[in-house]
Amino acid sequence: MAFNFGATAGAGAANPTGAFGGFGTTTTTAGPTFSFSAPTNTGTSGLFGATQNKGFGFGTSFGTGTGTGLGSGLGTGLGFGGFGTQQQQTTLGSGLFSQPAQTPAQSNQLINTASALSAPTLLGDERDAILAKWNQLQAFWGTGKGYFNNNIAPVEFTQENPFCRFKAVGYSLMPNNKDEDGLVVLVFNRKEVDIRSQQQQLVESLHKILGGNQTLTVNVEGVKTMPDDQTEVIIYIVERSPNGTSRRVPATTLYAHFEQPNIKSSLQQLGVSFSMARTELSPAQVKQLLQNPPAGVDPIIWEQAKVDNPDPDKLIPVPLVGFKELLRRLKVQDQMTKQHQTRLDIISEDISELQKNQTTTMAKIAQYKRKLMALSHRTLQVLIKQEIQRKSGYAIQADEEQLRVQLDTIQCELNAPMQFKGRLNELMSQIRMQNHFGAVRAEERYYVDADLLREIKQHLKQQQEGLSHLISIIKDDLEDIKLIEQELNESIPRGVVFS
Repeated sequence: MAFNFGATAGAGAANPTGAFGGFGTTTTTAGPTFSFSAPTNTGTSGLFGATQNKGFGFGTSFGTGTGTGLGSGLGTGLGFGGFGTQQQQTTLGSGLFSQPAQTPAQSNQLINTASALSAPTLLGDERDAILAKWNQLQAFWGTGKGYFNNNIAPVEFTQENPFCRFKAVGYSLMPNNKDEDGLVVLVFNRKEVDIRSQQQQLVESLHKILGGNQTLTVNVEGVKTMPDDQTEVIIYIVERSPNGTSRRVPATTLYAHFEQPNIKSSLQQLGVSFSMARTELSPAQVKQLLQNPPAGVDPIIWEQAKVDNPDPDKLIPVPLVGFKELLRRLKVQDQMTKQHQTRLDIISEDISELQKNQTTTMAKIAQYKRKLMALSHRTLQVLIKQEIQRKSGYAIQADEEQLRVQLDTIQCELNAPMQFKGRLNELMSQIRMQNHFGAVRAEERYYVDADLLREIKQHLKQQQEGLSHLISIIKDDLEDIKLIEQELNESIPRGVVFS
């Protein structure tokens, strides 16, 4: 979003079809050379003054702007095709941020406004009091006309009048670009997709507007979308000298050229609705701006806004007048929120990709570590065999004997029952027991309390004993029945038949 305290000036002209497809014709009325010997400042009305300042990148704002003297002639060295070497100067005392002195017309306007709000004499009866209240309502709203006298024209109420209630103070980021950077903002009434697809044609059209000088090169610094299907394009011009050196054209110089009537009309044919130089404010300009509240803003509110500034080094208070300005800032905020969300999504995707790469890299590192260990062992074995072959046939030397003694000592310490070997055996036994218990526990799925298990066994034992006793009784009864049957058979005479 361009850093602008006022309403965007300039209306885009109709866009006939031309060489630059979609941006209109590129017909210019500039001279054959890119000369700025007599730059002029247009009288576009700003938000807080009568004349638009052309000295720095705040667009239409804050008091009357001083003229820019760029000199005449071709200049020396990198003169930028006739810019000359005279530097631009700005007088703060009576121009950029100073409060304009009240003229008699302004005094009369203030008197007429006070009369319309407090004591109109239009009707000469009690209806004048109702008219005064109506005028006050219009003044609070910031629109309409206040009638107060039959012989004097009515007062035109605008949102800049000191009685308008729909005002607030916000904060905007101050640009930190220097004039030597040469950055100029062009706002197109086109979508970002159209601008990017036809960016080369746009550069060629701007080069034609600059006179087609072969020593000048148009470069695009950035393209950013804006609300209401507008696009902000930041450009800078590089000038090459015959000796091979190059430099950027100062932003104020390029902006002054774009504000010339014939150049401005050519830019409007390309679809440019607004342009400004993006340069930083000097400490003196910031101080002068903060000391003088804008027109129509209560000094108390302005002082409170300076106190509430969250970052005085980077932010500057700006007035918000009317609902349109509030809506514009809301759209800009929504646009920036969408851009931030898009950037966060991109960062999130990058983080996910980096996490995947990290996992893959860690696996490869572990694999390479295992491979390095195996190669180290193989290398050690090769060295051992090579050393054995090299020492074959030689007597044991003193250092080798010393190494053998040390190895025997270490071997004895390892084999000692109460030393490392015993501890290692104990640890191995504990590990085996834990593995055994773990396997057993893994196989068991149900567990019964020991007391309950004992009671169950006792109950089953009693049941078994009862069944055994019952079986013995049945056997005894069977024997008794057999005995009775035998006795009966013996006591009955033969030949008797029971019917």
